[in-house]
Parts: sequence; C-alpha cells; structure tokens
Amino acid sequence: MVKLGIDRIDDYLYLFEGKRVGLITNPTGLDSKHRSTIDILNEKVNLVALFSPEHGVRADHQAGERFDSFVDQKTGIMAYSLYSKSKKPSKEMMDSVDIVCIDIQDPGSRFYTFIYTMAYVMIACKEYDKEFVVFDRPNPINGVDYEGNILDMNYRSFIGYFPIVQRHGLTIAEVAKLFNEEYGIGSKLTCVLMENWDRNTYFNETGLMWVMPSPNLPTVEAAVTYNATCIFEGTNVEEGRGTTAPFQFVGAPYIDPYDYADSLNSLNLEGVYFRPLYFTPTFSKYPNQLCGGVEVHVLDRKTFKPVKVGFAMLEIVRKMYPNDFTVDKPYKEGMKTMLQYNTGCDYIQAGTYTLEEQFEIIEKDTKTFGEIRQKYLLY
Repeated sequence: MVKLGIDRIDDYLYLFEGKRVGLITNPTGLDSKHRSTIDILNEKVNLVALFSPEHGVRADHQAGERFDSFVDQKTGIMAYSLYSKSKKPSKEMMDSVDIVCIDIQDPGSRFYTFIYTMAYVMIACKEYDKEFVVFDRPNPINGVDYEGNILDMNYRSFIGYFPIVQRHGLTIAEVAKLFNEEYGIGSKLTCVLMENWDRNTYFNETGLMWVMPSPNLPTVEAAVTYNATCIFEGTNVEEGRGTTAPFQFVGAPYIDPYDYADSLNSLNLEGVYFRPLYFTPTFSKYPNQLCGGVEVHVLDRKTFKPVKVGFAMLEIVRKMYPNDFTVDKPYKEGMKTMLQYNTGCDYIQAGTYTLEEQFEIIEKDTKTFGEIRQKYLLY
C-alpha cells in the first residue's frame, strides 16, 4: 500500500506550529484511509484558508468555468478562487496565511491547470516570504514514461506555463521542485514524500482509491489517453466530453468512423487500436448530435505513445476532411488559438511538417527534457 504525503502529516507538524495555514486542494485530497485533507488539517493545524483551483475545492464547476471566492459551507473557511480573473493569489490573500500547502491529484500532463495554480502560489510565496509545502501523490500514468514536444514560450498560457513536454512523468512534488529550481521560482519549498511508491506503477496498481481530478477524467484509462486527445479541445472535433468516455472518444458529425479508423490503424502505431464508433454527446461541441469517430483503445500501456498518437489523429482528420475540419478562433484579440496553446507551438496548426517530421521533433524534445527532469526525481 502506498503511503501518501498527507499520511505522514504527523511527522511534519513542526512546520505548521504557530502558523496560519492555507491549503490548495479538491476532492482528490485524501489520505490512504479516504479522509479529506481539509478535515485532517482542520483538526491538526490552524487551517484558515482554502485556495481553489479549476473545478473548485468541492469539484462543483465544469472545465473552464470561472467562479469567485466563497465561504466553504462544510468548514466555514474562506475559499479563495484561483480560477477567476486572477490566477495568482493577491497580497490580501497571502496576508491571511503564513504557510501554504497543496494536496491534489495531478494527472501527469502539461495541459492540466493544477500545476500552474501551484506555480502561481509558489511565486506569491516567494514574493511575500511565505513557506510552501507539497504533500506528494503518485503520477497516475506512471513516473517513468515521458513524451512530447517542449513548450515554445511564445505559446505560454495557463495550460502550459513552463517549457516542459506534455507527459512529464513526474509527481507533483517533483514538478514543484522542477519549477522552483530549474525555472527560478525560488520559494521556501518542502516536499513531503510518499513511501512504497514504485515509479513504474499506474494509479490502479497502487491500492489507492481513484477520485476524479476533474469531471471529465472519470477513470485512470481516461488519464492515459488524455495526453493524446486533449489537443482536439481547440478544434471542431469532439474529444468525448458529454459521453461516458471523455478523452477516449473522438469524433464529429462529418467524420466517417470506418474510414477514419482504417486510416489510423494503417499507421501501425504501437500499443493502440482505433475502434470505429458512433456517439451522441449530451453537451460540449455537438450536444444531442450524432458523431462518427473512434474510441482509443490502449492495448499496451508500455508501448503506447500518447503524444504521437494525438498528433497522428489530428493530422489524419485534417487530411481526410480539409473542407470540414476547423481550428477554433482565439477567445480574445491578441491571443493564440487553443490548438496552439495545447500543442505548445504553431507548426501543428500551420501544417508545417509531415507526421514523420512531427515525430522526430517529439523524439528530440523528449530526449532533451529527459536530461532536465532527471535532476528532480525524488524516488
């Protein structure tokens, strides 16, 4: 059984003595006996503030839904929204605490906003001379495999703030250490490590209870395919939201599922099979409209390369349906497109390179990032 960082709270109570404590968390913040980190800290330390990431402290908001600060009904503690007009805590928020900690399940992806909420709070801790503590948790898609193209900082955003690859293969404490040292945040950082965690394991092999990090990652399998299919968010292709298998179904009303599946399977990508299917989302891009597409079946997690798979899926649908496939326009004037932010570059949207050349970039950047990440491994 994996012993989580929060399971070791009693060994670290000295950090919190006489201090006002803030906590970044959501429903994934549980110890190995399923007790909420909010309740644990509320009992053991002077917990005075909650900091809410995307989806909310109680996971009551959908993806991209902004919300204001509020008083948490269960505890009566102020919950400051870090997913509103500002992503960084204000001076007023930071003046209310002496130390901030985080216990939250990161899915292991550059796209996910939780690690950037953490980064902004770490930056604020440095600015206002506060301490920062990470209660570590497993990378749910293992801590060995990593892959992707390194973010071009011209496409920096809240789904890609530092130059890392899509699948980083790090725990959230290792991400914090990387951000703090490699990218110069320089906060007073303490990492409370796990015990008995094997880097090779997926979350379903840890003996821990899976809790959805967000409404559209209901299973570990969805987290496995997330780094492949999330790039479709910025297009008119549905990435499975509003279905029973978000980020495993991909399609659109204009796609012939059999032709699309045949084209993808002909690439002979390792560890994956594309099954043709029809589906009807209940919300998102095509509510109550029949879509044709594929289900991404991961046959072998060891050989499955999600970033390459995602780039291939995008390239094929664009070639097959040049008159139908579109990229969403920027939200505001002066911004990049969501596809550029998700891919961390312009060359995918621009169609600059062949698929083979895209794969070469992924392989080169993966090797480069591997040399960086090696310095920050804690297990």
